[in-house]
Amino acid sequence: APADSSNNVAEEARYLVGAGRADCTGPVAQVPLMGYANAEQVGGGLLSRLYSRAFVVADPKDSKRVVFVSADIGMVSQRVRLEVLKQLRSKYGELYRQDNVILSGTHTHSGPGGYFQYTLFWITSKGLVRPALSSIVNGIVKSIEIAHENMKKGRLFINRGTVENSQINRSPFSYLENPESERRRYSSNTDKEMVVLKMVDEDGHELGLISWFAVHPVSMNNSNHLVNSDNVGYASYLFEKEKNKGMLPGQGSFVAAFASSNLGDVSPNTRGPFCVNTGESCDNPQSTCPVGGAAMCMAQGPGSDMFESTRIIGQNIFLKAKELYEKASQEVRGPLSSAHQWVNMSDVSVELNATHTVKTCKPALGHSFAAGTIDGVGAFNFTQGSVEGDPFWDQIRDQLLGEPSNETKACHKPKPILFSTGEMTWPHPWHPDIVDVQIAAIGSLAILAVPGEFTTMSGRRLREAVKSEFDSHGTPGMNVVIAGLCNVYTHYITTYEEYQVQRYEAASTIYGPHTLSAYIQLYRGLAKAIALNATQDLPRGPEPPLFNVTSVTLLPSLSAESAPAGKTFGDVLEEVRPEYQEREVAEVTFVGANPRNSAENATEHNFLTVERYSNISSSWRVVLNDASWDTRFYWSKGSRGQSNVTIEWHIPAGTEPGAYRLRYFGHYKKKVSLFRTITVPFEGSSSAFQVT
Repeated sequence: APADSSNNVAEEARYLVGAGRADCTGPVAQVPLMGYANAEQVGGGLLSRLYSRAFVVADPKDSKRVVFVSADIGMVSQRVRLEVLKQLRSKYGELYRQDNVILSGTHTHSGPGGYFQYTLFWITSKGLVRPALSSIVNGIVKSIEIAHENMKKGRLFINRGTVENSQINRSPFSYLENPESERRRYSSNTDKEMVVLKMVDEDGHELGLISWFAVHPVSMNNSNHLVNSDNVGYASYLFEKEKNKGMLPGQGSFVAAFASSNLGDVSPNTRGPFCVNTGESCDNPQSTCPVGGAAMCMAQGPGSDMFESTRIIGQNIFLKAKELYEKASQEVRGPLSSAHQWVNMSDVSVELNATHTVKTCKPALGHSFAAGTIDGVGAFNFTQGSVEGDPFWDQIRDQLLGEPSNETKACHKPKPILFSTGEMTWPHPWHPDIVDVQIAAIGSLAILAVPGEFTTMSGRRLREAVKSEFDSHGTPGMNVVIAGLCNVYTHYITTYEEYQVQRYEAASTIYGPHTLSAYIQLYRGLAKAIALNATQDLPRGPEPPLFNVTSVTLLPSLSAESAPAGKTFGDVLEEVRPEYQEREVAEVTFVGANPRNSAENATEHNFLTVERYSNISSSWRVVLNDASWDTRFYWSKGSRGQSNVTIEWHIPAGTEPGAYRLRYFGHYKKKVSLFRTITVPFEGSSSAFQVT
């Protein structure tokens, strides 16, 4: 063919591409936030909404498809995944299945919990909270539906680059246990590389992007009570704000997902660990302080407070993604395929070499699990790196939960076992045995969907093994990315060497010292099947259980509410000032009601608006909603069924001067007879104020 015709072929759309975004926030009050395992950290309002972002890529010539979802939640639970797949099956038949749908959590630690079926996760999230679970499942399904409806001929481009000043390794002493020869090959003890996938339609109109980058979204610490999507969510917000011009946050067709990767030992709190009480560094193997022990050792972000740190890290990530997106020129081409297996991870035999076979273990958590990390300390003052059991806690554990079997103890060595979760079955198993392993390939891009938090070095070993597997079976040059927190949560995956020193990440490597080797063997098998076009021959494996719990919860029930004497719901208790300047905070307090009423009443409820008076139309125009990072919604419960709501608007530099007001939208519970309460909507508004 003449040279010029090949160019035309290169311009042709290779795939059908669709993107969608849907709200998955759920109840913003009283439900414990999922991430720090701190039962005191319950929701008390909203800083930013949580979204599920879905991308569908299909082959125009056949029925092959791949779905990638990144949701602003702590992690995808098995319960969420099974319910999502069930809904997709009833809507689309066999189009979207366990092998071609990847569900990934961003790992924000400021989203509602309670969406798990395994008992361990009930302890800190007050059980299984149906409204939280439903919001996530429905939001994910809705985002996939929108992407499905929006599909058009399109093209994909990939780019990669380095993000600076946005992460530190929070277990550097564990990292140093890895062989020196291996460490020498890398310039840093974190993965600084970001991979960006850009999506455009055949006319070049922008559809969206997915960024994969390894960092914990823990810029907001465990003293926070406002639901939000943390640093990566702020990056999504900035990107979507720029592309969906003139739209309110959460609206507009451009979808920007900042997805998680091998973030196991990676913190965004770049100033490192300091003793809260004395100010000295606690960057030692035990992360402990001379006074107050490990509970006092906390990492600090770059900002003056957690809100500013979130914005600084989020903006860094956004700016790098924007640069990579704009310059992306390497086109992704080639077939779509996906491979999936369910595996009993408590019983995998791993061939280390021709003569040596080892096994994974029944799940168990070690002592340092309770110590937490420098990003959020544990509930008990255990120190990190504990290789000796503590007799006091051991006794409590024996009474509460039974002694681990000798077999489990031996299998997990040198981990001192705190919770032998794999041997606890009441009222349901405490931890999963059946785990998803999954790879989806879009041409030269292979997405490894991993069920937990791989550390930096674990992720490097996994990517390298999968890449060499592709290479040796005739598909060289694959771009291999890890998508973290997918499909089912199994805590951490450290290297064998990191496991030996039993810091938090190792104590939370629940299937024992050979967990990583087992995953490497399994993902190599999936990659080989994709490369040889033999995915249909992979054994499905044992199906995971769906326990018939609908709701088990310690949440206070929603009962009738009241307003103070002479007041009604939505009345102003503390008024705004008549005038503000930019960078000041406009604030108003209303007679409020429990925000859970609104979550249980409507799938998407907006709690507040900032409105500007337009002289041209003589009417109020909404300029911000509760998804804006400049607004904060606080709920505080009083006594006798009363509560207050405070709305803050942190007026940014560059705000257009004029007359503004803040409005509040809620629902209260009203008793209509002895046994029946109804939910009544109401609203309130501040007085008008000037921004000068």
